[in-house]
Amino acid sequence: MKIAAVQVVHQPEPERVRARVEQFLQAARARGAEIACLPELALHPWFPRDASADPSAHAESVSGLLATWASEVARKIGIAVVLPFCERRADGVYHNSALVVDAGGQMQGLYRKIHLPDIPGWAERRLFAPGDLGFPVFEVGPLRVGIQLGWDQFFPEGFRCLALAGAQVVFVPTAAAYASQERWLAMGVSHAVANGCYLVRVNRVGSEDGLDFYGHSYVVRPDGDLAAEPLGMAEGVLLAEVDPSTVEWARRTWPFLADRRPRQYAAVAGVAWPETPRALPDPAEEEAS
Repeated sequence: MKIAAVQVVHQPEPERVRARVEQFLQAARARGAEIACLPELALHPWFPRDASADPSAHAESVSGLLATWASEVARKIGIAVVLPFCERRADGVYHNSALVVDAGGQMQGLYRKIHLPDIPGWAERRLFAPGDLGFPVFEVGPLRVGIQLGWDQFFPEGFRCLALAGAQVVFVPTAAAYASQERWLAMGVSHAVANGCYLVRVNRVGSEDGLDFYGHSYVVRPDGDLAAEPLGMAEGVLLAEVDPSTVEWARRTWPFLADRRPRQYAAVAGVAWPETPRALPDPAEEEAS
């Protein structure tokens, strides 16, 4: 199955940026893509740079204009779409979310970003509520896909949950600026190999209020190799083939999921040990048992 990562420069006029995205989706479908992913908050300005921003000026419900537009475009073109957007859950409650729409225009589900940064240029923890839907896996044609948004990429637990739930491809829409692409690529390769899945990072591009989003979207195979040459810093579409049999091969060759020892990971989940573990077992206790 061929997938597409779409880099598009944000435009002040919403109609213009939607029209530009639709052009890219049409081009991707014409070249065989069956599912396309947009960058983080792709159709909004990057308003989270300012902690005093008002999300209500951009937020929409899951049945709002953007979702309706995505459904219509997906059905018209015949391509599934991962659409990151600012979600209005209720008055005063907003999420950094991503909607999954299949090629028939049907909404398959929603992911709400769980890990929210609060650093200069990314004041998301002050503007959004953390996600409460866990790590859902969506059936998109023959693929099982998951989503991690932006800052989520630096937390391995989400990727592991998605892999255990059967995800074969994880889309990672981002809004990264400055010279951080090598760190993002290193993390992407790590997650892909450790979980035996494809990882598709789709980054924003263009300059907005002092932030230079650098693009460089990429696709990593389950063996850690790039599936295609990454995009540069301009608008464009990255196409890559993903093969579920490669996921199966990787997980059999490197059975990291099978070799897990969940009972030993209590501290990761914030669960206290029943007692402080000893560095070495007590021979007398072992002999008695």
